[in-house]
Amino acid sequence: MAFIIKPIVTEKMTALTEKENKFGFIVKPEANKIQIKSEIEARYNVHVTAVNTMIYAGKNKSRYTRAGLVRGRSNAFKKAIVTLKEGETIDFYSNI
Repeated sequence: MAFIIKPIVTEKMTALTEKENKFGFIVKPEANKIQIKSEIEARYNVHVTAVNTMIYAGKNKSRYTRAGLVRGRSNAFKKAIVTLKEGETIDFYSNI
């Protein structure tokens, strides 16, 4: 089962990648660290030394309908920050 939804490619994550060789991914909430580690090692052919996870809530959403303003919260997601073995890297742009 695929637990990785997409990689996180932001300025902050790119700085962390260059400085500490850590990569960020958005994963499914039911995934655990062992499943995340095995999927990243299989998909990107690298060795993972550590996995840190955090659950964060989605953004507030609102829409205007005939009944009036409807507010709700989008689903919660899980982030995984993965540390790779020294000298290894993941190139997210090679498949474009």
